[in-house]
This record gives sequence, structure tokens and C-alpha cells, in this order.
Amino acid sequence: MGGDLFQDLPPPSASQTQLQELQSSTTVKEHSSNPPLEPPPPALKSALKRPKPPSSGEESKPQVSASALAPAPGKRLRFKTTTDASETQVIEAMQKIASHIKNSSKFSKASKLAVQLIQAGSVNPATSDHFFAILEGAMSSPTTCNEASLRADYHALFSAAQDAVECLNKKQKNLLTIWTTRAVMANDLFTDDSFVFSKASGRIKEAISSLPVATKDDDEEEAASLEETEVGKAHGESHRDNTSASSIPEAKEEEPDPFGLEALIPSTSKKDDTAKGKRELVAKNKKSEEDEARKFLRGQREALISCLEIAARRYKTPWCQTVIDILVKHASDNISRFTSRQRDAIDKLWASIREQQIRRKQGKSVSGKLDVNGFEWLQEKYANEKISIRHSVSGGGERRCEQWLG
Repeated sequence: MGGDLFQDLPPPSASQTQLQELQSSTTVKEHSSNPPLEPPPPALKSALKRPKPPSSGEESKPQVSASALAPAPGKRLRFKTTTDASETQVIEAMQKIASHIKNSSKFSKASKLAVQLIQAGSVNPATSDHFFAILEGAMSSPTTCNEASLRADYHALFSAAQDAVECLNKKQKNLLTIWTTRAVMANDLFTDDSFVFSKASGRIKEAISSLPVATKDDDEEEAASLEETEVGKAHGESHRDNTSASSIPEAKEEEPDPFGLEALIPSTSKKDDTAKGKRELVAKNKKSEEDEARKFLRGQREALISCLEIAARRYKTPWCQTVIDILVKHASDNISRFTSRQRDAIDKLWASIREQQIRRKQGKSVSGKLDVNGFEWLQEKYANEKISIRHSVSGGGERRCEQWLG
């Protein structure tokens, strides 16, 4: 009876727990049916042996894998585009630059090549003389460096030349200092930047203060050099050399010992001869050093006078006036450090500056009105100010005091 009751009904559905148990049992059977993995075969003894060292005749070649030969990701191959020039090539290049740098039309390109040699480190004690020939050719005319079209190139060349100053001797360093004053300091005075202008003015003042006091010998030497230059311009160097050579009479050849008295005079010892030679050499070196020092001072003074003249020509620019006033006043205060002719030039400059100051204060300047700058206004204010010993009790600096009570 019980079987007949459930005959027409569908079979009961299996629960989820029973299904999970069935799945787990089937997976266990599958794992048990798969055979276990076999271990790897043992390494051969021949593979564990060290390779034999190569024979003396054979060269050992390193084994490079294919991955090492492939270029690394993110990197590019770069080839060297410059070559290290030999000393002979550098000297030849310097000689070519020195031959072209005297020409003002080729100066720009030649100076840039010289700067490249300095930056490449090609200037050393072996090539310093050839490099100095470049600078000497550039300054063959001392006024060319201040031309408007060449100022920047001269400034760049002699500014870069300061990196190679250690390779030069004392005489070359002195000349480089003079040329730097003309090519760098003087050209900085043509700038439109007030900071650069005031900085150049400060360097010129320091150079003036470092000069020694001029002596009478300096005045005589300056007069002699001016006379020589005037004679050279009038007659020419070749004509002067010919006349000087013809005016000197030929010396007659004298016999060394006509009476044979040298045999009777006892000869001096070798020690005396060597000591005398050393003394003469020391005296000669000392004299040459003194001559070089005098030439350096003369050239430096002339370069500084040139800077003062350039600065005075810029007095029409309003923001330059105060700096120029201070600069020329400093030169006037240190006028004893210059020669007589240069002192006259400084006196004229200072007189011109004072005249323009008076004209500006009286309203007679170019603008037609009072043109007093801030420095001059404060200078005039504090020049007439009364300062009390009681720390300026009242506004006018008087010694009276008013007390307000209540």
C-alpha cells in the first residue's frame, strides 16, 4: 500500500550537502587514480666536472649569451662625435686663429674658436705661448675692443681667458690684466644694466686704490714714451731704424794684447769669475723685473684713464650720474697715483662733472628743470642738518625742549 501511494509522485530532490559530498568523493577518486610524478633524473658525473683550462696557444673567449647581446630596453646607442686633438693640432689651430684674429671682420669667429679651446682645456704650459699670441693679436689696437660691434666678443674672450691665467708667466699675466681692464671693465660701462654699471665702477675704484703713488721717474718715462710714439708716427719705424743704424760709427777692431802684458798679470780664480757672473745675472734679472713693473703700471694707469673717459661720456644717462660722480670723485681724491699728464686729464674730468652738477641743480640741464637725484637731495639735507649733543631734542636740532603738561 505504501508503494502505491508515492507511485505517481516525482523522486525527492537531493540536498546541497549531499551534492557537495558526492563531488568531494569523486575528486578524491580521481586523485587516487592519477599516478604520482616521477623525480627528475640524477645529474651526470660528467656535468659536475670542472672544464679544463685552455692551453697556452688558444685564447680564451668569453661566452656571451644571446640576452646580453640584445640591447637593453630604454637605452640607445650613442656614438662619439668628437676626437681628442693632439698637441700639434692644437698649436696649428692656435696659429691660424692668431693670424685671423687681427682682422676685425674675422674677429667674431676667431674669438669663438679661441674660447672653445679654453673650455676644452687645450691651454696648458706647452701651448700657453701660442695662446698668448692670440690675445696679443686681438689687442694689437687698444681702442678696437671698445667698438660697438666687437664689445661682446672681446668681453667673452678675455673673461674666458681668466681660466687659463695659471699657465702664463708673470709678464704675460701683467699684460692680460691691462687688456682685461680695457676689454671687460671698460665694456661693462656701456651696459644698460645699472647693477653691472655700478659693479664695474667699483672694480675700477679698487684698481685705482691699488696703484702706487706716482714718482718723478714715472713722469719722465711717460714723457719719453710719448716722444717715441710721436717720432714713430712722423717718420715711421723703418726710417728711424735706418737713421739710428747709420749714425752709429763702426767700432775699430782692437788687438787683444798689443804689448803682451796679460802674461805678467796673475789670472783670477774660477770662483771669482763664477761669483761675478752670478752677481751680474742677479742684477740683470732685478733690472728686468723693475722695467716690467714700470711698464705694467704705465699700461694700467692708461687703461684706467680710458675707463674714466668712457664713464664720463655716459653722464647724460640719468641713472648713471650718481655712480659717475662717485667714481670721478674717487679718482680725484687719489690723483697722486697718476702721472702729471694723467692728473691734468682727471682734473678736467672732475671740473666737467662739477659743472654739470651745478647746471642740474640750477635747472639748466637738458630737461630745463631741477634734476636733483635722491643721493644729492639726501647729501644736501644732511650737510646742513644740526645734530644736538642731546640726540636732537627738537625738530631743528636746537637745545630747547617744550614739555606739554596735562
